[in-house]
Amino acid sequence: MSNALEGFDLEDPVLPRAIKKKALESGGFPYDEKLDSEIYDTEMLQVQRQLALLQHDQQKTGKRIVIVFEGRDAAGKGGSIASYLENLNPRYNMSVALPKPSDRERTQWYFQRYVDWMPAAGEQVLFDRSWYNRAGVEPVMGFCTPEETTRFLEAVPDFEKMLVEDGIHLFKFWLTIGREMQLKRFHDRRHDPLKVWKLSPIDLEALKRFDDYTKARNRMLEASHTEHAPWRIVFNNDKKRGRLGIIRSVLQALSYEGKDDKLIGAVDGKIVVDPQAFMKSHSEM
Repeated sequence: MSNALEGFDLEDPVLPRAIKKKALESGGFPYDEKLDSEIYDTEMLQVQRQLALLQHDQQKTGKRIVIVFEGRDAAGKGGSIASYLENLNPRYNMSVALPKPSDRERTQWYFQRYVDWMPAAGEQVLFDRSWYNRAGVEPVMGFCTPEETTRFLEAVPDFEKMLVEDGIHLFKFWLTIGREMQLKRFHDRRHDPLKVWKLSPIDLEALKRFDDYTKARNRMLEASHTEHAPWRIVFNNDKKRGRLGIIRSVLQALSYEGKDDKLIGAVDGKIVVDPQAFMKSHSEM
């Protein structure tokens, strides 16, 4: 068990000073300070205007986009999706966070219930957790067998190749945070009446299984980072930098009418990194 957990009591309203101090720098985060709020607001407005242009272009061209958001509990997946969709038409741009499968769905082909949510022409679908549950939370928490995870990891590259070859633009983001940052965010949730609903028994169990999640993530990246469906790792201790990095990664990768590279801005190469580079220096985090 990590030193970060020693003496940590989620019920104590006072966050331990050591955790608070180390939260931002934990997990190899490359900056000493969070992005200035005024800079963030200016740059977010620019990229959201570009997203609106992308949306308009999709309605004319029929582009289909799928974005997968994965990461530890409290990594910032939901907030990143909310920022992306904030000014887009919800009729054509959807967030999908599926509950645990029903008894019937458990007997289906594993990918089947996710296929039901694939976009039609002109639509974007953003998955807040996805089919990669079978590579992460399910094996770590004992919700599937080792054999089921192995079969999934063997099948998922071909599944995603079918999506891409059918014309879907597929993006996969793994949001990474440090152990201390995860503890801080869990503590914030527990003591904020507007956020306490986000804290679940699964989240609490995740505190004890940080290393198990790390091993599962590494195995998943090795098996499913492919040329046709690459992963992008996003350092998300600072949500502002992470959100800008995600949106810019999508915008820079697509062509659309009205695209302005200068207004989009460059993707921060310290925040959004290649999985292979990430694994060389952060495989234990």
